[in-house]
Amino acid sequence: MPIATTDPRTGDVVRTFDALTPDALEERLARAARAAATYRLTSYEERAGWLRAAADVLDRRTDEVAALMTLEMGKTRKAAAAEVAKCATACRYYADHGADFLADEPVDPAEVGASQAYARYQPLGVVLAVMPWNFPLWQAMRFAAPALMAGNVGLLKHASNVPQTALFMEELFREAGFPDDAFQTLLIGSDLVERVVRDDRVAAATLTGSEGAGVAIGRTAGESLKKVVLELGGSDPFLVMPSADLAKAAKVATTSRNQNNGQSCIAAKRFIVHADVAEEFEALFAKEIAALVVGDPMEDGTDIGPLATESGRDDVEALVRDAVDKGARVVVGGERPDRPGWWYPPTLLADVTDEMDLYLEEVFGPVAQLHVVPSAEAAVELANATRFGLGSNAWTNDPAEQDLFVRDLQAGAVFVNGMTTSFPALPFGGVKASGHGRELAAHGIREFTNVKTVWVG
Repeated sequence: MPIATTDPRTGDVVRTFDALTPDALEERLARAARAAATYRLTSYEERAGWLRAAADVLDRRTDEVAALMTLEMGKTRKAAAAEVAKCATACRYYADHGADFLADEPVDPAEVGASQAYARYQPLGVVLAVMPWNFPLWQAMRFAAPALMAGNVGLLKHASNVPQTALFMEELFREAGFPDDAFQTLLIGSDLVERVVRDDRVAAATLTGSEGAGVAIGRTAGESLKKVVLELGGSDPFLVMPSADLAKAAKVATTSRNQNNGQSCIAAKRFIVHADVAEEFEALFAKEIAALVVGDPMEDGTDIGPLATESGRDDVEALVRDAVDKGARVVVGGERPDRPGWWYPPTLLADVTDEMDLYLEEVFGPVAQLHVVPSAEAAVELANATRFGLGSNAWTNDPAEQDLFVRDLQAGAVFVNGMTTSFPALPFGGVKASGHGRELAAHGIREFTNVKTVWVG
């Protein structure tokens, strides 16, 4: 895949970039290793100051960066501006809390026969992040902010269709005053990722992306005996029970499925509704979806822009066509418009069965599938009948049902009566084929540290 900015509204190539040569990549790795040797010795106070400065840069350049993300992958300007603001929040969060998260943890010295004993968190060194295009700033920032606060040096291999956003990340930390080469963007193809992971100067890796990409980088890291964090795909369930506020649930369901033009790992994708309220919820849900405005993501009032890539749009179209051919009922949408660019309308499918490809596959676009079940227990069984386990939503005002869903849903997160999202203060990640390890909160900043035992006699 060429490294290029391509406008998804039209399919026109806006700007292309040359990939790093092998020699240039070697120079970048050497610079990262030199930076790691000294950056690890900086203080928490210095790192916090640089992170706060980065947040200020983001605040100051919000309009510029939001427009860039919209150009590169088609998210609405409003969503892009909110993404920039969220990144600034993450920088300030780790500036405020990072030192406490990484403080020495004392142990009663008498229990271990010492005069002093404690655990100390220390940086691993150079960490490679392989990031996707769908939240091009936020995905990279939720790695970068905690990694830099912990004293690690970052290398970013971003998706090839968001090169300008990737280069902005490096520029951002340089403008904020971080030491030279504390964070670098590598404009390389996926063919060179294995080389970087295997390099002795790289201590660990993290990837957000597809299941296949996660398997590949996980295998390479395992063979190199290196730590890896993986955040992969999701097929998140959205459970609706009779006690729920159906009107509110339908509104949130519409936002959850169609946020970021439907291209979010933690977007709700499978809507599992109790039979007693299925007909009413379907009508409410369909009305909300039909009201979404599809249009130019640069313009105010647009709810849904184009999909980010032509191949992504084609994949969504193929999954819908397969489902319809096998008996799915189209409630809303379902027909690709005849226009330039990579558009697909918000779509609701009912009568989905396990014979259809989208029953098990992650649909990375604005397509919702509706399932009807007879009980809360059946809802849990269907929700768990997937190899994924990233997020989940449960809508019920019954305390017993809430307890059931929190206990039994196989996911990295359960949001009750609210939309699944990510917060700097909460750990983020999945189980099963959705990956392992955690980002954000205290858990995320500690992933790429050496938890060193210190014993003094």
